[in-house]
Amino acid sequence: MKLSPPANHRRAFARAAFASLAIASLTLAASASTTCDPHTYGAKADGATKDTAAIQKAIDTCSAQGGGTVTLAAGTYLSAPIVLKSNVTLHLDKGATLLGSPDHADYPARTEFHAPGQQSLISAHGATNIAITGQGTVDGNGSSWWAMARAIKDTGILGSDHTRPRLVVLEHCKHVLLEGVTFQNSPMWQIVPYYSDDVTIRNIRVLAPPHAPNTDAIDPFSSTNVTIDHVVADVGDDDIAIKSGMINSPGPDSPSKNITIRNCVFLHGHGVSVGSELAGGAQNILVEHVQMDGTDNGIRVKANRDRGNDVSNITFRDMQIKNVKYGLIISEYYPKVFPQPGEKPQPLGRLTPHFHDITVENVTITNAKIAGAIVGLPEVPMPGITLNNVSISAQKGMVIGYAQVSGKNFHVVAQDGMGITQTTGAKLSIH
Repeated sequence: MKLSPPANHRRAFARAAFASLAIASLTLAASASTTCDPHTYGAKADGATKDTAAIQKAIDTCSAQGGGTVTLAAGTYLSAPIVLKSNVTLHLDKGATLLGSPDHADYPARTEFHAPGQQSLISAHGATNIAITGQGTVDGNGSSWWAMARAIKDTGILGSDHTRPRLVVLEHCKHVLLEGVTFQNSPMWQIVPYYSDDVTIRNIRVLAPPHAPNTDAIDPFSSTNVTIDHVVADVGDDDIAIKSGMINSPGPDSPSKNITIRNCVFLHGHGVSVGSELAGGAQNILVEHVQMDGTDNGIRVKANRDRGNDVSNITFRDMQIKNVKYGLIISEYYPKVFPQPGEKPQPLGRLTPHFHDITVENVTITNAKIAGAIVGLPEVPMPGITLNNVSISAQKGMVIGYAQVSGKNFHVVAQDGMGITQTTGAKLSIH
């Protein structure tokens, strides 16, 4: 079984993605001649007056005219949630900041991702040809929310009664571009394309203090044809987390698929994760030319029996990772890494994770505390895990169990103990 699509399929997918992006770009360009200035509708940009109504009026006016650009000139626009509409670009000039209101009551309760939530600072639903561009900043003003989260357990878990708004949620949208802007300090997850298609996120920064809870940078959620390129993330949780369904989801859930992450730098954060919420599955994911320094984890593919599905055709390649806690984790026991002693097979169900056909190649991990783990379930051992030209140096080694691992030039050097430990169900073939 091949671990990546045949070359002609990859080229066809690339051509289709390029054509789709070109169409979206032409549509946005055609509507760019219409500009709508929030100052016309009373915006003050003084950092004290709430400019919500003025910004929303500018968006609505542009949308009603067939599309256009809403430009935020330099200044600080204090705002409650706003909603982006089809064929509208929100452009933030250099020196412009869209600052989230500190008043928690400004964020209405809503059902989000089939769970209790609150409206995000920027949202769009069912919109086509939308963009957030420029050299300005979208700031979620999240410190008061983080204090609440630290005081109440499980505020970052889907389904919790204690909710926080995200920064940008693009729900059931098509032809989306986020470019140039700095997104920061979200109360919770920062950028979430949800059931969206043809999403390009490039040349942006996503920032939060290292201990700001659940401030994932970018979380593609049941979305398709997503490109994340030249992103710098320095946050308090996953730098990237690919999701597709909540814990104990009754279904149905759609997969996340056809996702490319490349040319990125990740600093504080939890690295690149596929999971843990994968009730819809995830396929056709490529992560390449990524550097990580000081992330809590490097590469993770994670789920559990209460949140899994088919997770396959995933490639991580040409990556340099250093100064992390865990280097490489492929585990079906999240939030833990390893099974309990005496782990017994469980009955298969809709949410049983099936990890297979995962490739890691040309990856160097240095100065890790723990090299990592590749551990499947006894009822569904993981086949098709391939490690080529992978070098890991760590204080403690790698554990492999209930997984079929093959490849060449896979080396783990551990300061304490063995580099590679095989436990029950491990099948290791490295040349």
